[in-house]
Amino acid sequence: MKYQRRDFLKVSSASALGMLVLPACGPGEKKAAESAAEAATATAEAAADIDVGLQLYTIRDAIAADLEGSLEKVAAMGYKNLELASYANGQFYGKTPAEFKKLMDDNGFTVFSSHTSVEAEGVNMDTAKLMADAHAELGVKYCVQPWVQEEDRNVERYKQLVADWNQVGELMKNTGIQFGYHNHNFEFANLDGVVPYYDIILADLDPELVIMELDLFWATKAGQDPVEIFKKYPGRFHLLHLKDMSLDNTPYFTLDKDDITSVGEGLIDFKRILAEAETGGVKCGFVEDDNQGSGTPFKAIETSINNLNNDILKG
Repeated sequence: MKYQRRDFLKVSSASALGMLVLPACGPGEKKAAESAAEAATATAEAAADIDVGLQLYTIRDAIAADLEGSLEKVAAMGYKNLELASYANGQFYGKTPAEFKKLMDDNGFTVFSSHTSVEAEGVNMDTAKLMADAHAELGVKYCVQPWVQEEDRNVERYKQLVADWNQVGELMKNTGIQFGYHNHNFEFANLDGVVPYYDIILADLDPELVIMELDLFWATKAGQDPVEIFKKYPGRFHLLHLKDMSLDNTPYFTLDKDDITSVGEGLIDFKRILAEAETGGVKCGFVEDDNQGSGTPFKAIETSINNLNNDILKG
């Protein structure tokens, strides 16, 4: 779903300005009111001018039971952009790229991104090429490395993985796809004076080859401020994961996800974060719930898209 409301926002801000600037206002008060209205409009426009989609990991059990029916439900809610979570051996959810593309076209979806893993034992360029070609045939814009195995979460392995990801990023770029990395919270934990996310991943990944997908829940859970991350590393965060947090126990570095909740139902200030979307370089944000809505995945994703549409992205 594309939220571009610049014309609407201009009309709305003009109306708001008319209410704010009263005939009795002096020059100083009028200027302050105009500045406040302009700032509010700019903030709302920045938040509104991004694509929003769904990470299909959120409804993985439903998809396993009924792929076609699940996608129809998602389309009916107004989601148009998808991020996939099931690629293996040149296929998506058990279908060839051509078969899966037809399913996407039939439902009016754009496959914006796909979570795909490079082998932990080291990059195999043959399988990486197969992965790149399959995604290119599907028309995917981004492929994202979603995970680091627990045994690889040490300084030396992070360095090797980053070197591998740069290679894959170059291969992907040659097929017209942008490679990326998705965080959890463990990358922000201090390892003997080294914070992998900042000191290795962001430091050593080539920004021309590998972009970042910032998971707002996990970054917040680790005690990080997404706005400050955007400002320190502008333009590098093309993708976001949008999910809310119901319990503030930050910083927290184990993968406890019981307090994930629908967007707009928790503690994260999405309006503040998305107001800096342009600074971060954000192109698309994907609603995600690792817990599948605690048993009600479709209700959860409907709540998220409604909150985004009716509140967070309206300014």
